[in-house]
Amino acid sequence: MWRRNLKSLTSVWPSVRQSCVARPPKASQEAVCQLVLVARSQRYGIQKRFKSTVAAVASNPSDLRSTWGSPSFDIDKMATLLDHDNHDMRKEFRQFVSDPVMIPKYNISLFEERDIALKRLKRICDAGFISVLDFKNNPLRIFAAHELAAIIDPAMTTKMTVQFNLFGGTVLKLGTERHHSKLLKGIDTLDDMGCFGLTELGYGNNAVEMETSAIYDKNTKEFIINSPTTLAQKYWITNGAMHAKHCVVFAQLIVDGENHGIHGILVPIRDDNLKVMPGVRVEDMGYKMGLNGVDNAKLFFDNVRVPRENLLNRYSDVSADGTFTTSIKSNRARFLTVADQLLSGRICIASMSQGGAKAALTIAIRYAATRLTVGPKGKSDTAILKYQLQQRSILPLLANTYAINFGLDYVKDRWAFQKTDGSEHAEVVTLCCVIKPMASWNLEEIVSVARERCGGQGYLSCNRFGTFIGLAHAAMTAEGDNSVLMQKVAKERLAVLKPSTLEAPNPKDIDNPAYLHHLLQRRELSLFACLGKNLQKAGKQGVFETWMYQESDLIQAASKAFGERLLSEQFAAAIENADVSLKPVLSQLYHLFLLDTIEKNLAWMLIHGGLSLPAGDKVNALAAQLCDQISPQALALCDAFDITDTMLSAPIALNWVDFNAYDNQGEVPQKSNVDP
Repeated sequence: MWRRNLKSLTSVWPSVRQSCVARPPKASQEAVCQLVLVARSQRYGIQKRFKSTVAAVASNPSDLRSTWGSPSFDIDKMATLLDHDNHDMRKEFRQFVSDPVMIPKYNISLFEERDIALKRLKRICDAGFISVLDFKNNPLRIFAAHELAAIIDPAMTTKMTVQFNLFGGTVLKLGTERHHSKLLKGIDTLDDMGCFGLTELGYGNNAVEMETSAIYDKNTKEFIINSPTTLAQKYWITNGAMHAKHCVVFAQLIVDGENHGIHGILVPIRDDNLKVMPGVRVEDMGYKMGLNGVDNAKLFFDNVRVPRENLLNRYSDVSADGTFTTSIKSNRARFLTVADQLLSGRICIASMSQGGAKAALTIAIRYAATRLTVGPKGKSDTAILKYQLQQRSILPLLANTYAINFGLDYVKDRWAFQKTDGSEHAEVVTLCCVIKPMASWNLEEIVSVARERCGGQGYLSCNRFGTFIGLAHAAMTAEGDNSVLMQKVAKERLAVLKPSTLEAPNPKDIDNPAYLHHLLQRRELSLFACLGKNLQKAGKQGVFETWMYQESDLIQAASKAFGERLLSEQFAAAIENADVSLKPVLSQLYHLFLLDTIEKNLAWMLIHGGLSLPAGDKVNALAAQLCDQISPQALALCDAFDITDTMLSAPIALNWVDFNAYDNQGEVPQKSNVDP
């Protein structure tokens, strides 16, 4: 009897077997469990007695995770595929940020939270993991740093993206040697912290109409920067409340009474002692719903004078005598050029969202694999990851995250390696505008669902879903409201999309991923064709009313269909080029991604998309079957994200039993509670 009980125990806790086989035959299963658990409790200085096997099994989440078996694929090869680029840098970065100083703190003041964010960013900069010159030398390195840093501290990473992309990247790309020699070194070291003054209180999405003015004074050879109204204040300015010394202020450039459109001008807002400069008013925006390590500000300029040389003059310039010259002829085109750094900013935000998504999934799936509750016999002996409820909620999101990974890699490459003649730029703009919404909406869905599926544990700040919800909502708005960006995607796609006839691949069955991809293609073409016809019917005079007041749902659906088809294409391409050992599990994930996308749009597919009722009736069951097949690999698929325990720093992803053995006050100790 005791050997049968021991066999049952060791199937769940293999590491115990050797220490238990020497027990005499009369020993009970309970006695065996107590022997092992007392030894463990002595190791931690805690004397506990457990009265059941269930309690013993649940006492070490690490051991429970090990019972899910060996992965069917090479985790290192999968991690290499997902990382895509800069593999050595990523490995070193992971090791560097796994220092206990990076472990989150929660019960702290606003000032301390901002100070911690700055100090963490300073450590990363001092170690040389990011440079503004990466935009010239290795732009993919910038995006890699954003993805990994966002796992640690999204607030710190938000400061990073403004310093290196929006501020630094703008100085690099729109400035010339007179700006580079003064600022580039200090941008890398944070000695010259900066901010990006584009958004105004009254002018967000329609920034081209902003009110801030830069009037050239020929007598003094200065620009006069002025915020004429309350609506003209620069708003949501990251780094502005405490740390920035410089601001790239976007303003209407006026010379001799003529408005030449939006240009960027460097304006000092603090001196070297961080004292606010005369004529500049800085107002701290205070607490937000998340990312409070970011010091956001409102900025006002009261006729602040700056030298003529502060104009970022790569494309336009004003000579000492007031002569305006430019290589870009229209005001609209000049605005798009000076705001071009928003494109790489959208990739940075998508990368941050992807980092958050990977972390949140890893936390949720690790917990689900170790949280035991009611099984077939009424005992708490079954991990909730085995429940279909848990699988159907979380595993499609895992498949979506893999899809976005491959789609984002494609967009990064297209942006970084586009032709210098500008022939690919319009397409790259569309890709950047679609990938940020797809990635940030995915993060928002993941953290909302995962928080709920982790129950009360998910509501604790230390388990980090709140942090990533804050990141998701910031990402959905920053560098362009997601839905507004999707309007631009629709506009650009309409301009280039040509009608075509699609041939459905055989077999025409939902077991065939190629057929499911065909359905996504068909949906995209059909929605855009419908939108185009409606606009054509409205005529030139009715375009605005049709676009803004009548067809919003169709615009959003068409743009998202484009994004979904793009992700599907890139997922299929990744499988084609992957190591042979990775293909089976990637194919399962791809199939699940396709089915999940079809299921979300099932009504349209049945009515318009050519999916038969019998086939549509099978979608849910097949998706559930795939979730069941993938679930034993879920932990390994998360391990392929290569996130260290210290990077996660969420107790439910580590040893949540030991974490709750003392009065933790909701804080993760600085010596991480990783499993022994």
